[in-house]
Amino acid sequence: MAVYDLPPGLIVRSDGPVRTVVIDRPGESNAVNADLHRALAEVWRQLAADRQARVVILTGAGRAFSAGGDLEWITSFLDDPVARDESIREGAQIIEEMLRFPLPVIAAVNGAAVGLGASIAVLCDVVLMSERAYLADPHVAVGLVAGDGGAAFWPLLTPILRTREYLYTGDRIDAATAVQVGLASRTVAPDDLLSEASALADRLSAQPPEALRSTKRVVNMYLSQALAGPMQAGFAAEVVSMQTPEHRERLLALRTRMRAP
Repeated sequence: MAVYDLPPGLIVRSDGPVRTVVIDRPGESNAVNADLHRALAEVWRQLAADRQARVVILTGAGRAFSAGGDLEWITSFLDDPVARDESIREGAQIIEEMLRFPLPVIAAVNGAAVGLGASIAVLCDVVLMSERAYLADPHVAVGLVAGDGGAAFWPLLTPILRTREYLYTGDRIDAATAVQVGLASRTVAPDDLLSEASALADRLSAQPPEALRSTKRVVNMYLSQALAGPMQAGFAAEVVSMQTPEHRERLLALRTRMRAP
């Protein structure tokens, strides 16, 4: 059995040919800090090297899928350009690795999927959402360009007029609406989410592996080609927005509100 060597915050469980990747910071609503961000960049190559793996389920521990970036970590970028630039590099790596990853990935979105959480959810091949879950991309609300999120991905998946308002405001997209606009595959009763994901994973793991992998590779060629320009422009614009007074002011205000009792 393959041995996974990952930073804290992400664990991989094995069940026959199925690997379940769990975002594991439940006490922080699975918010992404430096360790978890690095783990999300590194896990895909380790999964691809696991010769017994056939299908991956991605989910969150506790009540959230991932509540986006950890505020303390993100706030550190205001005065640490090295950490900021490293986060951008890793963010690009996460997206590129997920697009190149050869096995089917099922997102079991068990709760809030915000910011990067929403991005990695919609990059999966099948997105099952708990009826209690929601997506949100609040980049603009904190003075950032949604360069590594909805601005790049959502126009490939959704009618743009249905999702612009959500991108511009950062408002939540409930599970049923996410399915309607094309950001999720189907909704599932909360208590049935993991069993539904496991049943689908078992079904996919029984498919002829080369045919399944090659089909995914062809489909993702369209995504990779379409994303090449928007991703480069998006990351560049996001770096610029990270250095604006508006972002500093809104991020510090948000951190103050979150720290309040």
